[in-house]
Amino acid sequence: MSTTAAVAAASSPFGACRAAPGAVATRVQAGGRRRLRELGITIGALPTGRWNAITDVPGVRVGHCTRSEGEGALEVGRGPIRVGVTAILPADDVYARPVAAAHFVLNGNGEMTGLGNVDRRGLLESPVFLTDTACVGRVLRGALTWQLAQDARIGDDLPVPVPVVGETWGAFLHDVEGRHLTDEHVLAAIAGAQSGPVEEGAVGGGTGMICHAFKGGIGSASRVLPQSHGGHTVGVLVQTNHGAREELLIDGVPVGREIADLLPERGARPVPVGPAKTSSILLVGATDAPMIPQQLERLCRRMVLGLARTGTVSSHGSGDLCLFFSTGLGVPRGAELYPVQVFNDEWITCAHQAAREAAEEAVLDSLCMATTTTGVDGNRVHALPLERLPAIFRKYGRELAPEAGA
Repeated sequence: MSTTAAVAAASSPFGACRAAPGAVATRVQAGGRRRLRELGITIGALPTGRWNAITDVPGVRVGHCTRSEGEGALEVGRGPIRVGVTAILPADDVYARPVAAAHFVLNGNGEMTGLGNVDRRGLLESPVFLTDTACVGRVLRGALTWQLAQDARIGDDLPVPVPVVGETWGAFLHDVEGRHLTDEHVLAAIAGAQSGPVEEGAVGGGTGMICHAFKGGIGSASRVLPQSHGGHTVGVLVQTNHGAREELLIDGVPVGREIADLLPERGARPVPVGPAKTSSILLVGATDAPMIPQQLERLCRRMVLGLARTGTVSSHGSGDLCLFFSTGLGVPRGAELYPVQVFNDEWITCAHQAAREAAEEAVLDSLCMATTTTGVDGNRVHALPLERLPAIFRKYGRELAPEAGA
Protein backbone atom coordinates (compact mmCIF):
# COMPACT_ATOMS: atom_id res chain seq x y z
CA MET A 1 0.00 0.00 0.00
CA SER A 2 1.34 3.45 -0.89
CA THR A 3 1.74 6.13 1.72
CA THR A 4 -1.15 8.11 0.25
CA ALA A 5 -3.42 5.06 0.13
CA ALA A 6 -2.49 4.05 3.66
CA VAL A 7 -3.33 7.48 5.02
CA ALA A 8 -6.65 7.45 3.18
CA ALA A 9 -7.43 3.99 4.55
CA ALA A 10 -7.01 5.26 8.08
CA SER A 11 -10.21 7.28 7.80
CA SER A 12 -12.27 4.16 6.98
CA PRO A 13 -13.26 1.32 9.34
CA PHE A 14 -11.53 -2.02 8.88
CA GLY A 15 -11.03 -5.23 10.80
CA ALA A 16 -11.90 -4.99 14.48
CA CYS A 17 -10.08 -1.74 15.13
CA ARG A 18 -12.15 0.70 17.20
CA ALA A 19 -11.43 4.38 16.73
CA ALA A 20 -14.92 5.85 16.58
CA PRO A 21 -15.90 9.11 18.29
CA GLY A 22 -18.34 8.71 21.15
CA ALA A 23 -16.87 5.43 22.34
CA VAL A 24 -16.39 6.71 25.88
CA ALA A 25 -20.06 6.96 26.82
CA THR A 26 -20.86 3.66 25.13
CA ARG A 27 -18.10 1.84 26.98
CA VAL A 28 -19.08 3.21 30.39
CA GLN A 29 -22.68 2.13 29.92
CA ALA A 30 -21.88 -1.27 28.41
CA GLY A 31 -19.24 -2.27 30.96
CA GLY A 32 -20.90 -0.82 34.04
CA ARG A 33 -17.58 0.75 34.98
CA ARG A 34 -17.14 4.11 36.66
CA ARG A 35 -14.23 6.46 37.09
CA LEU A 36 -12.74 7.09 40.50
CA ARG A 37 -14.61 10.33 41.19
CA GLU A 38 -17.90 8.74 40.25
CA LEU A 39 -17.24 6.26 43.04
CA GLY A 40 -16.80 9.07 45.55
CA ILE A 41 -13.00 9.01 45.71
CA THR A 42 -11.27 12.35 45.15
CA ILE A 43 -7.51 12.48 44.75
CA GLY A 44 -5.75 15.64 45.88
CA ALA A 45 -7.01 19.20 46.18
CA LEU A 46 -6.58 20.90 42.80
CA PRO A 47 -9.58 21.11 40.41
CA THR A 48 -9.71 18.97 37.29
CA GLY A 49 -10.19 20.15 33.75
CA ARG A 50 -13.50 19.68 31.94
CA TRP A 51 -12.75 16.09 30.91
CA ASN A 52 -10.32 15.23 33.72
CA ALA A 53 -7.99 13.94 31.03
CA ILE A 54 -4.82 14.84 29.17
CA THR A 55 -7.05 16.27 26.43
CA ASP A 56 -7.90 19.17 28.75
CA VAL A 57 -4.54 20.61 27.69
CA PRO A 58 -5.44 22.76 24.67
CA GLY A 59 -4.47 21.16 21.38
CA VAL A 60 -3.81 17.67 22.76
CA ARG A 61 -5.78 14.84 21.16
CA VAL A 62 -5.87 11.11 21.90
CA GLY A 63 -6.89 8.21 19.68
CA HIS A 64 -6.96 4.45 20.11
CA CYS A 65 -7.02 1.50 17.78
CA THR A 66 -8.02 -1.69 19.60
CA ARG A 67 -7.85 -5.27 18.35
CA SER A 68 -9.68 -7.81 20.52
CA GLU A 69 -10.30 -10.86 18.36
CA GLY A 70 -10.57 -14.61 18.76
CA GLU A 71 -10.62 -16.94 21.73
CA GLY A 72 -9.31 -20.33 22.77
CA ALA A 73 -5.89 -21.90 22.30
CA LEU A 74 -2.93 -19.81 21.29
CA GLU A 75 -2.02 -20.14 17.62
CA VAL A 76 0.96 -17.94 16.89
CA GLY A 77 0.17 -15.55 14.10
CA ARG A 78 -3.58 -16.03 14.39
CA GLY A 79 -4.40 -15.18 17.99
CA PRO A 80 -6.25 -14.72 20.19
CA ILE A 81 -5.43 -11.04 19.72
CA ARG A 82 -5.59 -8.54 22.58
CA VAL A 83 -3.50 -5.61 21.41
CA GLY A 84 -3.73 -2.04 20.19
CA VAL A 85 -2.08 1.32 19.87
CA THR A 86 -2.78 4.63 21.57
CA ALA A 87 -1.74 7.87 19.87
CA ILE A 88 -1.21 11.13 21.77
CA LEU A 89 -1.02 14.13 19.44
CA PRO A 90 0.49 17.19 21.16
CA ALA A 91 -0.67 19.55 18.39
CA ASP A 92 -2.04 19.60 14.84
CA ASP A 93 1.50 19.59 13.42
CA VAL A 94 4.11 18.91 16.06
CA TYR A 95 6.75 18.32 13.37
CA ALA A 96 6.36 21.87 12.02
CA ARG A 97 6.47 23.25 15.57
CA PRO A 98 8.30 20.86 17.90
CA VAL A 99 7.38 21.36 21.54
CA ALA A 100 9.58 21.40 24.63
CA ALA A 101 9.89 17.98 26.26
CA ALA A 102 11.85 15.92 28.75
CA HIS A 103 11.86 12.33 29.95
CA PHE A 104 12.80 10.39 33.05
CA VAL A 105 13.49 6.70 33.63
CA LEU A 106 12.43 5.38 37.02
CA ASN A 107 13.37 1.80 36.13
CA GLY A 108 14.85 0.96 32.78
CA ASN A 109 13.62 -2.50 31.78
CA GLY A 110 11.51 -1.07 28.98
CA GLU A 111 11.71 0.91 25.76
CA MET A 112 10.62 4.29 24.46
CA THR A 113 12.03 5.10 21.03
CA GLY A 114 12.74 8.52 19.56
CA LEU A 115 14.14 10.12 22.70
CA GLY A 116 17.46 11.10 21.13
CA ASN A 117 15.96 14.36 19.89
CA VAL A 118 14.44 15.00 23.32
CA ASP A 119 17.84 14.48 24.93
CA ARG A 120 19.83 16.56 22.44
CA ARG A 121 17.45 19.44 21.78
CA GLY A 122 14.80 19.25 24.48
CA LEU A 123 12.13 19.05 21.77
CA LEU A 124 9.44 16.53 20.82
CA GLU A 125 8.68 16.44 17.08
CA SER A 126 6.31 13.48 16.75
CA PRO A 127 3.13 12.17 18.35
CA VAL A 128 3.60 9.73 21.22
CA PHE A 129 2.48 6.13 20.68
CA LEU A 130 1.86 3.43 23.31
CA THR A 131 1.60 -0.27 22.47
CA ASP A 132 2.69 -3.83 23.28
CA THR A 133 6.41 -4.67 23.45
CA ALA A 134 6.49 -6.89 20.38
CA CYS A 135 4.75 -4.25 18.26
CA VAL A 136 7.19 -1.38 18.82
CA GLY A 137 8.72 -1.82 15.38
CA ARG A 138 5.34 -2.16 13.68
CA VAL A 139 4.03 0.99 15.34
CA LEU A 140 7.21 2.95 14.60
CA ARG A 141 6.87 2.01 10.95
CA GLY A 142 3.23 3.08 10.83
CA ALA A 143 4.03 6.32 12.63
CA LEU A 144 6.79 7.08 10.15
CA THR A 145 4.42 6.29 7.25
CA TRP A 146 2.09 8.95 8.60
CA GLN A 147 4.88 11.41 9.32
CA LEU A 148 6.34 11.17 5.82
CA ALA A 149 2.93 11.88 4.33
CA GLN A 150 2.67 15.15 6.26
CA ASP A 151 5.46 16.93 4.40
CA ALA A 152 7.05 15.85 1.12
CA ARG A 153 10.28 17.58 2.11
CA ILE A 154 10.97 15.13 4.95
CA GLY A 155 13.94 12.98 3.98
CA ASP A 156 15.12 15.52 1.39
CA ASP A 157 15.27 19.07 2.71
CA LEU A 158 14.05 18.23 6.21
CA PRO A 159 15.34 15.62 8.70
CA VAL A 160 13.47 12.35 9.19
CA PRO A 161 11.94 12.22 12.67
CA VAL A 162 12.19 9.12 14.85
CA PRO A 163 8.68 8.56 16.27
CA VAL A 164 8.27 8.18 20.03
CA VAL A 165 6.90 4.70 20.77
CA GLY A 166 6.61 3.29 24.30
CA GLU A 167 5.77 -0.29 25.23
CA THR A 168 4.61 -2.66 27.95
CA TRP A 169 4.43 -6.47 27.76
CA GLY A 170 1.05 -8.16 27.22
CA ALA A 171 1.78 -11.87 26.72
CA PHE A 172 -0.56 -13.25 29.39
CA LEU A 173 -3.60 -12.33 27.28
CA HIS A 174 -2.19 -11.76 23.81
CA ASP A 175 -0.37 -13.59 21.00
CA VAL A 176 2.70 -11.34 21.23
CA GLU A 177 4.72 -13.37 18.73
CA GLY A 178 2.07 -12.68 16.10
CA ARG A 179 2.75 -8.91 16.21
CA HIS A 180 -0.77 -8.11 15.05
CA LEU A 181 -0.43 -4.42 14.21
CA THR A 182 0.16 -2.82 10.82
CA ASP A 183 0.52 0.68 9.39
CA GLU A 184 -3.24 0.82 9.01
CA HIS A 185 -3.87 0.30 12.71
CA VAL A 186 -1.47 3.11 13.61
CA LEU A 187 -3.05 5.39 11.03
CA ALA A 188 -6.49 4.60 12.39
CA ALA A 189 -5.45 5.59 15.90
CA ILE A 190 -4.14 8.90 14.55
CA ALA A 191 -7.22 9.50 12.42
CA GLY A 192 -9.47 8.84 15.43
CA ALA A 193 -7.55 11.18 17.74
CA GLN A 194 -9.77 13.84 19.25
CA SER A 195 -10.17 16.17 22.17
CA GLY A 196 -12.83 15.51 24.80
CA PRO A 197 -13.20 12.43 27.03
CA VAL A 198 -10.50 9.79 26.71
CA GLU A 199 -11.62 6.17 26.47
CA GLU A 200 -9.90 4.26 29.27
CA GLY A 201 -9.24 0.73 30.45
CA ALA A 202 -8.67 -2.19 28.10
CA VAL A 203 -8.31 -0.10 24.95
CA GLY A 204 -5.54 0.91 22.58
CA GLY A 205 -2.09 0.13 23.91
CA GLY A 206 -3.66 -1.01 27.18
CA THR A 207 -5.76 -3.79 25.66
CA GLY A 208 -3.66 -6.67 26.99
CA MET A 209 -2.24 -5.08 30.13
CA ILE A 210 -2.47 -6.09 33.82
CA CYS A 211 -2.18 -3.77 36.83
CA HIS A 212 -1.79 -5.06 40.41
CA ALA A 213 -3.09 -8.44 39.17
CA PHE A 214 -6.32 -6.79 37.98
CA LYS A 215 -7.08 -5.74 34.43
CA GLY A 216 -5.24 -2.51 33.70
CA GLY A 217 -4.64 -0.39 30.62
CA ILE A 218 -5.19 3.27 29.77
CA GLY A 219 -6.05 5.94 32.33
CA SER A 220 -6.00 9.73 32.26
CA ALA A 221 -6.57 12.73 34.52
CA SER A 222 -5.89 16.47 34.66
CA ARG A 223 -5.49 19.38 37.04
CA VAL A 224 -5.88 23.14 36.58
CA LEU A 225 -3.51 25.58 38.26
CA PRO A 226 -4.93 28.63 40.07
CA GLN A 227 -5.25 31.84 38.06
CA SER A 228 -2.58 33.28 40.34
CA HIS A 229 -0.25 30.71 38.77
CA GLY A 230 -1.38 31.27 35.21
CA GLY A 231 -4.47 29.03 35.16
CA HIS A 232 -2.57 26.47 33.09
CA THR A 233 -3.62 22.82 32.72
CA VAL A 234 -1.54 19.74 33.55
CA GLY A 235 -2.71 16.41 32.11
CA VAL A 236 -1.42 12.85 32.39
CA LEU A 237 -2.13 9.66 30.45
CA VAL A 238 -0.80 6.28 31.58
CA GLN A 239 -0.57 2.73 30.26
CA THR A 240 -0.52 0.49 33.35
CA ASN A 241 0.97 -2.98 33.37
CA HIS A 242 2.69 -3.12 36.75
CA GLY A 243 2.45 -3.92 40.44
CA ALA A 244 1.65 -6.81 42.76
CA ARG A 245 -1.83 -7.26 44.22
CA GLU A 246 -0.80 -6.65 47.85
CA GLU A 247 0.82 -3.32 46.92
CA LEU A 248 -2.33 -1.62 45.62
CA LEU A 249 -3.40 1.51 47.50
CA ILE A 250 -6.41 3.64 46.57
CA ASP A 251 -6.24 7.04 48.23
CA GLY A 252 -4.18 5.47 51.01
CA VAL A 253 -6.52 2.50 51.61
CA PRO A 254 -4.83 -0.94 51.18
CA VAL A 255 -7.39 -2.26 48.72
CA GLY A 256 -5.03 -4.88 47.29
CA ARG A 257 -4.58 -6.60 50.66
CA GLU A 258 -8.35 -6.70 51.13
CA ILE A 259 -9.07 -8.54 47.87
CA ALA A 260 -7.26 -11.86 47.98
CA ASP A 261 -9.42 -13.53 45.33
CA LEU A 262 -10.02 -12.64 41.68
CA LEU A 263 -6.41 -13.35 40.83
CA PRO A 264 -5.44 -13.89 37.17
CA GLU A 265 -6.38 -17.36 35.94
CA ARG A 266 -4.25 -19.45 33.62
CA GLY A 267 -5.93 -21.59 31.00
CA ALA A 268 -4.98 -25.07 29.92
CA ARG A 269 -1.62 -24.14 28.43
CA PRO A 270 1.04 -22.11 30.28
CA VAL A 271 2.21 -18.90 28.58
CA PRO A 272 5.78 -17.58 28.60
CA VAL A 273 5.12 -14.63 30.94
CA GLY A 274 2.37 -14.38 33.50
CA PRO A 275 1.08 -11.54 35.64
CA ALA A 276 4.09 -10.80 37.84
CA LYS A 277 5.52 -7.87 39.76
CA THR A 278 8.09 -7.28 37.03
CA SER A 279 5.88 -5.46 34.55
CA SER A 280 5.86 -1.84 33.46
CA ILE A 281 4.11 1.51 33.26
CA LEU A 282 4.26 4.41 30.82
CA LEU A 283 3.42 7.90 32.06
CA VAL A 284 2.95 10.74 29.57
CA GLY A 285 2.32 14.27 30.83
CA ALA A 286 1.31 17.45 29.02
CA THR A 287 0.86 21.08 29.95
CA ASP A 288 0.15 24.36 28.21
CA ALA A 289 2.40 26.16 30.71
CA PRO A 290 5.47 27.41 28.78
CA MET A 291 8.06 25.24 30.51
CA ILE A 292 11.63 24.51 29.48
CA PRO A 293 12.91 20.90 29.41
CA GLN A 294 14.52 21.13 32.87
CA GLN A 295 11.17 22.10 34.36
CA LEU A 296 9.39 19.32 32.46
CA GLU A 297 11.84 16.75 33.80
CA ARG A 298 10.90 17.92 37.29
CA LEU A 299 7.25 17.23 36.42
CA CYS A 300 8.24 13.75 35.21
CA ARG A 301 9.64 13.04 38.64
CA ARG A 302 6.47 14.32 40.32
CA MET A 303 4.39 11.93 38.21
CA VAL A 304 6.49 9.23 39.83
CA LEU A 305 5.42 10.50 43.26
CA GLY A 306 1.81 10.01 42.18
CA LEU A 307 2.63 6.50 40.98
CA ALA A 308 4.25 5.73 44.34
CA ARG A 309 1.06 6.73 46.15
CA THR A 310 -0.74 3.84 44.40
CA GLY A 311 1.62 1.41 46.15
CA THR A 312 4.05 0.17 43.54
CA VAL A 313 7.74 -0.22 44.38
CA SER A 314 9.04 -0.15 40.77
CA SER A 315 10.48 -3.65 40.76
CA HIS A 316 13.77 -4.77 39.23
CA GLY A 317 12.26 -6.06 35.99
CA SER A 318 9.91 -3.15 35.44
CA GLY A 319 10.10 -0.57 32.67
CA ASP A 320 8.78 2.61 34.29
CA LEU A 321 9.21 5.42 31.78
CA CYS A 322 8.03 9.04 31.89
CA LEU A 323 7.72 11.73 29.23
CA PHE A 324 6.40 15.28 29.68
CA PHE A 325 5.84 17.92 26.99
CA SER A 326 4.68 21.54 26.89
CA THR A 327 2.40 22.81 24.15
CA GLY A 328 3.02 26.29 25.53
CA LEU A 329 6.65 26.35 24.43
CA GLY A 330 7.41 25.38 20.86
CA VAL A 331 9.97 26.42 18.27
CA PRO A 332 8.75 26.63 14.64
CA ARG A 333 11.01 24.64 12.36
CA GLY A 334 13.39 26.86 10.43
CA ALA A 335 13.02 29.88 12.71
CA GLU A 336 16.37 31.55 13.38
CA LEU A 337 15.11 33.43 16.43
CA TYR A 338 11.78 32.94 18.14
CA PRO A 339 10.73 34.89 21.25
CA VAL A 340 9.23 32.82 24.06
CA GLN A 341 7.96 33.28 27.58
CA VAL A 342 9.04 30.83 30.25
CA PHE A 343 7.10 29.67 33.30
CA ASN A 344 8.48 31.15 36.52
CA ASP A 345 10.17 28.54 38.72
CA GLU A 346 8.81 30.36 41.76
CA TRP A 347 5.35 29.01 40.79
CA ILE A 348 6.37 25.49 39.89
CA THR A 349 5.52 23.81 43.19
CA CYS A 350 1.84 24.05 42.29
CA ALA A 351 2.58 22.36 38.96
CA HIS A 352 4.47 19.65 40.86
CA GLN A 353 1.31 19.03 42.87
CA ALA A 354 -0.80 18.93 39.71
CA ALA A 355 1.46 16.35 38.06
CA ARG A 356 1.48 14.17 41.18
CA GLU A 357 -2.30 14.27 41.64
CA ALA A 358 -3.08 13.68 37.95
CA ALA A 359 -0.68 10.74 37.70
CA GLU A 360 -2.10 9.04 40.79
CA GLU A 361 -5.67 9.44 39.58
CA ALA A 362 -4.82 8.33 36.03
CA VAL A 363 -3.34 5.06 37.32
CA LEU A 364 -6.43 4.37 39.43
CA ASP A 365 -8.82 5.28 36.61
CA SER A 366 -7.08 2.70 34.40
CA LEU A 367 -8.14 0.09 36.97
CA CYS A 368 -11.63 1.48 37.48
CA MET A 369 -12.46 1.54 33.77
CA ALA A 370 -10.89 -1.75 32.67
CA THR A 371 -13.19 -4.74 32.15
CA THR A 372 -12.56 -8.43 32.83
CA THR A 373 -10.69 -9.86 29.84
CA THR A 374 -10.10 -13.41 28.61
CA GLY A 375 -7.30 -14.03 26.14
CA VAL A 376 -4.91 -16.73 24.92
CA ASP A 377 -5.61 -20.27 26.16
CA GLY A 378 -8.52 -18.99 28.18
CA ASN A 379 -6.27 -16.92 30.46
CA ARG A 380 -8.43 -14.46 32.35
CA VAL A 381 -7.72 -11.23 34.22
CA HIS A 382 -10.50 -9.83 36.39
CA ALA A 383 -11.51 -6.22 36.65
CA LEU A 384 -11.18 -4.44 39.98
CA PRO A 385 -14.51 -5.16 41.76
CA LEU A 386 -15.81 -1.63 42.20
CA GLU A 387 -18.82 -2.82 44.20
CA ARG A 388 -16.50 -3.92 47.03
CA LEU A 389 -14.79 -0.57 47.51
CA PRO A 390 -17.42 1.09 49.77
CA ALA A 391 -17.14 -1.71 52.34
CA ILE A 392 -13.34 -1.72 52.17
CA PHE A 393 -13.17 2.04 52.65
CA ARG A 394 -15.69 1.81 55.50
CA LYS A 395 -13.42 -0.71 57.25
CA TYR A 396 -10.75 1.99 57.30
CA GLY A 397 -13.09 4.71 58.53
CA ARG A 398 -13.92 6.22 55.17
CA GLU A 399 -17.36 6.77 53.62
CA LEU A 400 -17.63 7.12 49.85
CA ALA A 401 -19.91 9.83 48.48
CA PRO A 402 -20.27 9.45 44.70
CA GLU A 403 -20.64 12.61 42.68
CA ALA A 404 -24.19 13.63 41.83
CA GLY A 405 -25.48 11.93 38.71
CA ALA A 406 -22.89 9.15 38.84
